[in-house]
Amino acid sequence: MLPYYQLMEECAVFRVNQIKLDPAASETDVKARALKISGIDRRIVKEIKISKRSIDARKDRVTFVYSVDITLPAGNRFKPSGLNIEKIQTVRYKFPVSGSGQQITIAGAGPAGLLAALVLAENGFKPLLIERGEPVERRKETVRRFWETGVLNPESNMQFGEGGAGTFSDGKLNSGIKDRSGRIRKVLEVLTEAGAPESILIDSKPHVGTDYLETAAAGIRKRIIELGGEVRFNTRLTGITATPAISAITVNGDRKIVTSQLILALGHSARDTIEMLDGSGLHMSQKGFSVGLRIEHLQSTINQAQYGRGNSPELPAADYKLSYHTQSGRGVYTFCMCPGGWVVNAASEEGMCVTNGMSYYKRDGINANSAVLVNIHPEDFGSQDIMAGIEFQRELERKAFVLGSGDYSLPVQLFGDFIKGSPSSAFRTVLPQIKGRCKMADLSLLFPAEIKEALIEGILHFGKKIEGFSSPDAVLAGVESRSSSPVRMFRNDAGESNIPGIYPCGEGAGYAGGIISAAVDGIKAAEAAAASAVCIEL
Repeated sequence: MLPYYQLMEECAVFRVNQIKLDPAASETDVKARALKISGIDRRIVKEIKISKRSIDARKDRVTFVYSVDITLPAGNRFKPSGLNIEKIQTVRYKFPVSGSGQQITIAGAGPAGLLAALVLAENGFKPLLIERGEPVERRKETVRRFWETGVLNPESNMQFGEGGAGTFSDGKLNSGIKDRSGRIRKVLEVLTEAGAPESILIDSKPHVGTDYLETAAAGIRKRIIELGGEVRFNTRLTGITATPAISAITVNGDRKIVTSQLILALGHSARDTIEMLDGSGLHMSQKGFSVGLRIEHLQSTINQAQYGRGNSPELPAADYKLSYHTQSGRGVYTFCMCPGGWVVNAASEEGMCVTNGMSYYKRDGINANSAVLVNIHPEDFGSQDIMAGIEFQRELERKAFVLGSGDYSLPVQLFGDFIKGSPSSAFRTVLPQIKGRCKMADLSLLFPAEIKEALIEGILHFGKKIEGFSSPDAVLAGVESRSSSPVRMFRNDAGESNIPGIYPCGEGAGYAGGIISAAVDGIKAAEAAAASAVCIEL
């Protein structure tokens, strides 16, 4: 039996799968169809709920596909028949140990740090969560001013602050990680309790949008404090004391905090902190990542390509996920696709330009955007130094800053002109939807020839998969360089680094790639730190 969860056996739960209905069908219609397929008498049902919803757009007629869970009393005699009905075991997450007020410090208030702090606070520990940026309410105003004025706050921006980099994103909550412990469900339930829409509990591709992420981050922080935890903003980790185990940390350059348990929940852009940890003896290695550009199309173009002409108004803005191997062997793929979204200026260091994508929950913007990325390997860095991957990113970001006229305007270009290597003079059918300023430039000057050629080859190939994707009018913006951390911090099977008492987790440590995987990894780090804290006390 796996640890950290409970099987709920009080009732019998039967799942009815592959219920296909028109997009206009109501929740009542879905449940009625499930009962009819299963043959279960409604009078003996304790609960009936939709457990999953997806879209089937593979044929001329687009349908919604549902799974429905029907709960019956224990001891019932119902026996499922048919390929699409199964008895399931429902799983509820359970934290492995209970604390008695032990303090555990967490650095970073992104998904990993927030969830680590929350589960610790829920189970008798006293987490101290430190974050270099601002609380989300102030942070979003700081970011808005940056977009409007070009005045950057290096400590609180698109990358740093409560909620992490994901706060200003599409808020995708799907993940490729396999989890049989209930941790993913725990994260989704935490988000809904903090204000996210309940649709994330059933959608096969759940997302919350930047608007609900702001609400959820603040809600989780308030719950941590209610449970006895502490959250300190504008508090940057600047040093560690370890002899050999950690005994204290330094914040903001001169203030000591005594701690014997430190969860490192850094984001992928905490470059100065990574450099400090490397100099302090924390073991880490180089890791590959990806770089490229944002591409924008009309959302109507993507909808038509994915759903066909005359698609139903009940259908959500269509998305896509594409990949390709070039003739040179480089992988090219789309990343962080934002239906009905915005391209955003995501800079966090002075004199550098970075792009990202962002959508609101309704995804009702006129354009669709995504990153088109090319795989970069450690051998491309040109050095064995741990910071070499970060310097590779920085070099591209400095070039993008110069191309954008040196005032944090994002450099943009039409795809047709990118192929030709000449700056664009005017937009055509696609008008950019950008948070921040932009300037036309020649983005082909950003990259080595091999990367530029891989981007062109990949986009042209994607045009064969989605009509209109490789249109010469598509708008490119650069540079997309923060796809993942360029380092991986060492941790053993117990989740601990080479410095006893330090537990690296999340995107900055190189173990996650999105909101859900980072949050789950934060929970795992909390489990490891809590188990160690209880053992030390005993």
